[in-house]
Amino acid sequence: MERTGTILRGPEFDPIEGRVVVDDEGRIAAIEEESVESDDIILPAFVNAHTHIGDSIAKEAGGGLSLEELVAPPDGLKHRLLRAADRDELVSAMRRSLSFMEQAGTAACLDFREGDVEGVRMLEDAADGLEVDALSFARGSVDAMRAGDGFGASGANDSEFGDERAATREAGKPFGIHAGEVDESDIDPALDLEPDFLVHMVHPEPRHLERIADQEVPIVVCPRSNLVTDVGLSPYAELAERTTLALGTDNVMLNSPSMFREMEFLAKLSALPADEILRMATLNGAEIADLEYGLLEPGREARLLVLDGDSDNLAGARDPVRAVVRRAGVDDVREVVYGVGGDGERND
Repeated sequence: MERTGTILRGPEFDPIEGRVVVDDEGRIAAIEEESVESDDIILPAFVNAHTHIGDSIAKEAGGGLSLEELVAPPDGLKHRLLRAADRDELVSAMRRSLSFMEQAGTAACLDFREGDVEGVRMLEDAADGLEVDALSFARGSVDAMRAGDGFGASGANDSEFGDERAATREAGKPFGIHAGEVDESDIDPALDLEPDFLVHMVHPEPRHLERIADQEVPIVVCPRSNLVTDVGLSPYAELAERTTLALGTDNVMLNSPSMFREMEFLAKLSALPADEILRMATLNGAEIADLEYGLLEPGREARLLVLDGDSDNLAGARDPVRAVVRRAGVDDVREVVYGVGGDGERND
């Protein structure tokens, strides 16, 4: 299998004209630079590094509520709605969100999964037959972590999480934790756990920035969510100077799980360059979860996003990386390639 067009190759997304050749095992066999007739733009499929898709039954249900009123256990709005819904309703709603992500070029999402072991099973059922990798960063128990792909802690002010952190090390799975979303009080105890990644980090103080740099802990930022919940915005440039940043869409109650929208939003409210934001949406999220895609290089698993570079929206773009980050959308998706047997043109 091969795809031709402008290929955003390597970690710098150097645009080259040519073809991507995928072997029978679903890996990139070669990237060949040559003149081609295609106007397509080929890039790595996205990795959405932080989602809560269990809330897909409650889209736009929380207008005017604070973050605590929306999501705080046990009586935040999301928890009341989740308790009131039956299993089939929850699985069906999650499947719709995963289907949208698949159509919009997302290869994987790192989902902080409520509901203990049963929550993991529900996400597996929701993803059954889809191409997107729905990874469960489970919470509720060590057993849930073992059933899933890692542990996703709510925040160090909620519990100590020492046992869960030790268990993830033993299991060889990643441990992530929310930190610094509402204020700075949970940042130091979160860092004390030596997590594999942090989520949000809206309110770091200078000493936290130094700890983050010293520990080299990646951070997943969620700008649209932070704006909607009125907690503030992360110091993106200061964080990027010190560690690796990845990008997530957070709670489906508040935002569509569109990485296109998240990239555009971040690009237009921050000084981060377009190539850095595209790495946040692809390679950096893949590395947090130890995935073999997120980059177009020979030997990598072939998870490709193919955009119509001649769409009314993208035609005439002088800088393909900026166009992808600041302008492209789901309507520009021509195809998402998911390796062996998994390439399929998008159904309109």
